[in-house]
Amino acid sequence: MLRTCVDRRAGDGEQTVAEAMREQPIKAVHRVEVMDTKRRPSPAVPELKYHRLQVCPPIGKEKRYANLTLTVIHAKERDRPKDRDPIDWKLITNLPVTCKADAIEKLDWYAMRWKIETFHKILKSGCRAEDSKLRNAERLANLIAILCILAWRVLWLCMVNRVSPDLPARLAFTDTELKLLEHLVPVKERRRKKTVGDFLTRLARLGGYLDRTGDPPPGNMVL
Repeated sequence: MLRTCVDRRAGDGEQTVAEAMREQPIKAVHRVEVMDTKRRPSPAVPELKYHRLQVCPPIGKEKRYANLTLTVIHAKERDRPKDRDPIDWKLITNLPVTCKADAIEKLDWYAMRWKIETFHKILKSGCRAEDSKLRNAERLANLIAILCILAWRVLWLCMVNRVSPDLPARLAFTDTELKLLEHLVPVKERRRKKTVGDFLTRLARLGGYLDRTGDPPPGNMVL
């Protein structure tokens, strides 16, 4: 599945994908969560169309590539939100889309792309998976498996901290981890808490986070 940014020719080549989708009725309305311009979660409720059609190759490449029969899912917000551009996604997939539930499933997959991109950034830039000197496939697979768990946990901790920093710390850290952080990063009695936010800040301070008044919550890279 991919999102197209070019209005491809469709059908017999006399119309475009956008023109073909304009003729289709709205078949569903679905709520998704995206990011605004300040990288904050923002709810959106786009109208949903889907239609199976022939997508043509670019002009000049017809002899090299054949037409493809694919499903186009068009998600579009009617109103313009305040802190971001409105959703206007044309998703093209060769996966089966035979009902509203199938289309909504594919839309939910695409709406999670920013989390997936952040996960890969943590894996590549934070864990430095590509810097490994291993050359054996089995060893590389073992390393990447461990780093995937680590990258997922870093991403999850940051998300929990930004949504509910006052949750009890034991929901995100083991007792051993809590004891280690209390020992390695002691804080004044008046600032001592047992929340996710407090212990995530202690963890981030090990990576250089300064914890100054007005600093944003620690991010994925410092963790």
